[in-house]
Amino acid sequence: VMASEQLAGMVLRIERSSIHDGDGMRTVVFLKGCPLHCQWCSTPESQKSGIETTQDGETTYGRKMTVPQVMNEIRKDSPFYFMSGGGMTISGGELLSQPCFARALLQSSLQEGISTAVETSLFGSWTALSGMLPYIGTLFADLKCVSNDLHKNYCGICNSVILDNMKKLDNSPEPFRFVIRTPLIPGVNDSLEELAKIGSFCKGLKKLDHLQLLPYHRLGAGTYAKLGRPYRLAGTPAPSPEHMEECLATLKTYLPNVSL
Repeated sequence: VMASEQLAGMVLRIERSSIHDGDGMRTVVFLKGCPLHCQWCSTPESQKSGIETTQDGETTYGRKMTVPQVMNEIRKDSPFYFMSGGGMTISGGELLSQPCFARALLQSSLQEGISTAVETSLFGSWTALSGMLPYIGTLFADLKCVSNDLHKNYCGICNSVILDNMKKLDNSPEPFRFVIRTPLIPGVNDSLEELAKIGSFCKGLKKLDHLQLLPYHRLGAGTYAKLGRPYRLAGTPAPSPEHMEECLATLKTYLPNVSL
């Protein structure tokens, strides 16, 4: 127990009362540090693992927190978790970049009867991931592209580790709920060819609960400017509701359990 109390991690922020990051009312712990640099990332301030400040010096992102400090925040909403079926969600950054800290948070949460969910790119070691699985209720994994060249071009790294981890998750005996999310980015992964690859890959996963299609948005654009970084997708429009429906229909020819 002492070990987990001493454990500290780099936290970007803690958001309470979220309804988009798992079942019920949730408190989301955003960790800092991510090995991917997706061009559409809505939280560019989560990418670097250290503390950073905006160019105008007004906002600082990131702070070291211990497991008990985070749990103190999570406990504040515990009455709402039990009434709504909610709990704690660990998001990123990337929790696989801080596996010991993330695992300790998940364990502490479950010990207090608070349900757990994680949002991950799945880029990290299988050893780190498998060590967390007994403590995860719902696992939301991002599948941006199946084509490695697209992934490397738009996310900055190869996706072989990600796809490999998805296949290993599919063979895990742990009872977590497995949900894949695909952000639909016009001109990047919305071609019939790429949707076919995504559909075919997901069709082969027997443990998959469902695939969720999310529309691209530009919510992070302002933060790029504050951090003095270029926003490379400035000319990319959000997909229309009609286009989302078309892509959904294409994916449904591969697997029935797809939603928006």
